[in-house]
Amino acid sequence: AVAVATAAGCGAAPTVLSVPTPPAPGVPADPAALNAADLDAWLDGLLPAALQRTGIPGATVAVVRGGEILTARSYGHADTGSGSGSGSGQAVPVDPDRHLFRVGSVSKLVTAVAVLQLVQSGDLDLDADVDEYLDFTVPRRYDEPVTLRHLLTHTAGFEERVAGLIGLDGGSPDLRKALATDPPEQIYRPGTVPAYSNYGNALAGYIVEHISGTRFEEYVDRNVLARAGMASSTFAQPLPPALADRMAKGYDAAGVAGPFEIVGTPPAGALSAPATDMARFMLALTGETVGEGPLLDAPTRELMQRPGLDATSLGTLADGPRMTLGLFDESRNGRHILGHGGDTMYFHSHLQIYPQERAGIFLSLNGGGRGQLDSHELRQAVVNGFADRYFPAMSERPAGVDTETSAAHAAAAVGTYTDSRGIHSNFLTLIGLVGRTTVSVADDNRLLFEPGPLSATPALYEEVTPWVWREVGGHRLLAMRVTDDRVTAISYDSAFTLLPVEPARATAVVVPVLGVSVLVLALTVLSWPFGALVRRVLGRARRDRAGRTARVLSRVAVAGALLALTSWAVSVVAVMGLQDVSATSLRTVQALQLIGLLGVLPATVRLVDDVRRRVGWHRITASALILLALAGTGWFAVEFMLLAPSISF
Repeated sequence: AVAVATAAGCGAAPTVLSVPTPPAPGVPADPAALNAADLDAWLDGLLPAALQRTGIPGATVAVVRGGEILTARSYGHADTGSGSGSGSGQAVPVDPDRHLFRVGSVSKLVTAVAVLQLVQSGDLDLDADVDEYLDFTVPRRYDEPVTLRHLLTHTAGFEERVAGLIGLDGGSPDLRKALATDPPEQIYRPGTVPAYSNYGNALAGYIVEHISGTRFEEYVDRNVLARAGMASSTFAQPLPPALADRMAKGYDAAGVAGPFEIVGTPPAGALSAPATDMARFMLALTGETVGEGPLLDAPTRELMQRPGLDATSLGTLADGPRMTLGLFDESRNGRHILGHGGDTMYFHSHLQIYPQERAGIFLSLNGGGRGQLDSHELRQAVVNGFADRYFPAMSERPAGVDTETSAAHAAAAVGTYTDSRGIHSNFLTLIGLVGRTTVSVADDNRLLFEPGPLSATPALYEEVTPWVWREVGGHRLLAMRVTDDRVTAISYDSAFTLLPVEPARATAVVVPVLGVSVLVLALTVLSWPFGALVRRVLGRARRDRAGRTARVLSRVAVAGALLALTSWAVSVVAVMGLQDVSATSLRTVQALQLIGLLGVLPATVRLVDDVRRRVGWHRITASALILLALAGTGWFAVEFMLLAPSISF
């Protein structure tokens, strides 16, 4: 999920942060006093050391409670004074009121508010088909309408897109063009499978633009940001001159400053804001009057903070954490917590509100750190530590399910799963080969997830109510949907779902077939010069001309298949690094792949001819292996959409 959204690169093993130990299940803990003095002392004790340990340049934090900003703190540097694009060469400390950070997908909350303002005014209907509000057609596989409710809960069924997500140069993006040109396919029935979608949220933002008659960035600037008193915040790309010199620099794992990022679909992630403005936004979400007045009236705000879908479409997945109209359910310690994270290539943020306690916390980092999960683990340390320190456990946990029932349910869940957020219509289906989750039974009636959801390490789960599982010693909940006594979906984070891998795509099938096929083809290529050398040294005559055409065509196919597979690997790495890969390059790779697949025909002719002429067991075996290897790579190409007509990504 992180790779598709932010193109996070590979690096060293993740740094393990000191996360506060959660209270024992069902045991209330005494909360610390939630005031500025205690907050500042706690944050000062956690963040500076974490930044130094991970190599993250800077952090900005804000906390609200009861209608006021309790604290707005900053740590590290907005500009380290080193690395490309660093300007003066002087290190500049982060200022929570001055420096803007890119908040990534936390921007989606502003988009949700904009949509609900128009719902509140009667201009939009959450449950109407979005075709009524669009001037272009979105792809449909199913007859059921796609609604704004689906878009805001990430259940419209769209596959993911990577191209144009984040660019490092260029002018202001054209939202309509980005959405209407080559949109992603719909792969799930609307309302049934939570699958996080930047496209879906951006589509909701375009509906705001189209119905209001005002460019999206201008609409939210006037009706959301200005209304909430967020005078230093903007969706504009590039930044307006008055704010450009206040932008904190974002840094890669090597500590090199990157350019200002251009989000291709602004509603999904283009907001730039300082921590104090995000504090005002949290106050507005908790019902406080800030700026020019409330963003939403009380009934609409409550609507935004309720689960957006129920069991009617989600089935038993509705028993677990569910999306509201824009917010993730991130409840902990028996407290109702709603939140949203956000990542760009260089910035990493998280926002949480406590509607009942009228509290909230926002954190943003201007670097990912040296380890692959450093920024994620640091954000979790802060928001979870905040919950455990100031809002500890207040209720008993469910007693659980009887051993016999949970053992049967565990057995039904065993298998290999892939994430619902993915690409299924083109060559990026290859991404599904990595990041798979294996589920097995442990201790007779528990489930071992390898790796655990949103983790790099295994996690153990126990059933707490029928088909709902809680992490042992933790807080994360999973909900399962069952069809014909087999688990067909596991919802693990409101907008993310694990789905069973098709048998033909199972790792136990794919890896051996592809591995052996590539090995045979590689050894075949290596044998060509070696065989010629041996014949020359031994003075053997060249092979007879019989079957020569089939042999030549087989060789061309072998070379084509190997070149294609190598090129696919290079292309996928480039795409996931948000680099442009031309259509011409991809079509060329497809042509090589097709040559490899069609090579099955001359390889078959060659094998038949070798058997007919009784050329010897070693040559017959070689011909048979080449045929099987070409067939193996051909099957892989067809199964993983490498020859699909669409090369959109």
